[in-house]
Amino acid sequence: MASLRYTSLRNLSLLLRKPRHVRYNSTTSSVNRTEVNHFNALASTWWDPYGPSRLLHLMNPLRHDFIASCLSSQATQPPSSGLRYLDIGCGGGIFAESAARLPSTGSVTAIDPSSNVLAIAKAHARQDPFLQQSSRLQYLNKSIEDLPVPRSINEQYDILTLFEVIEHINSPSPFLTSCLPFVKPGGWIVMSTIARTWTSWLTTKFVAEEVVRLVPKGTHDWSKYINEEELRAWFEAKQGWAGTRSMGVIYVPGLGWREVDGSERWGNYFFGVRRDPES
Repeated sequence: MASLRYTSLRNLSLLLRKPRHVRYNSTTSSVNRTEVNHFNALASTWWDPYGPSRLLHLMNPLRHDFIASCLSSQATQPPSSGLRYLDIGCGGGIFAESAARLPSTGSVTAIDPSSNVLAIAKAHARQDPFLQQSSRLQYLNKSIEDLPVPRSINEQYDILTLFEVIEHINSPSPFLTSCLPFVKPGGWIVMSTIARTWTSWLTTKFVAEEVVRLVPKGTHDWSKYINEEELRAWFEAKQGWAGTRSMGVIYVPGLGWREVDGSERWGNYFFGVRRDPES
């Protein structure tokens, strides 16, 4: 229990602390080379629906469902076309490709620090004539800190996604701070991650990595998991950000991912927060 209390306080401190100075360039990059090397090794199997990324393929429909629920929660009707996405830590492009094919999408900019993984993403996208002809999907080998900060609302995004990303970041507060200027007023940050509990350690570390090998060993660092209430508190402390939403999900062998009310408190969950339209 002492270990659990220590990591809980450590993560809360990492999340809530205010960086002394955040510059939007590579000198303050959130990229962890160990994490990049880990995913580089998985690059060739990214689009194998029965390989190491199988759980990501199965989760992808829920990503779209959660985004739809965020947009439908708005008092004003969201645009029916022209939505701009920024997919951070896009990996091999599972979400980015699917988002680019939606009728409501105007463009998808997908970034990742791994050149190996992006090579797989680009090669897979070239197999789809629609994606090649529409130029809706753009892949960039960059971190968020390497992107120029938007100078106008036309350069900002309607939806910024962080799917299975933040639990791989060493300092989540500076990273999230870097993301904020990229969202236009009324836009959303949508992410999925894992709560830091004994249940999540048992399921995602011991069972998933050690016993049944659903994901490669070393994929997750339990001490980096972030609880839903920590994320909510961080955004509530930021001026111009409100209206958080969350959805807990669990993986059921043989059935896939299922929404389970309340499970955001102890396992995998989606989290969304909207920028104030007047900010």
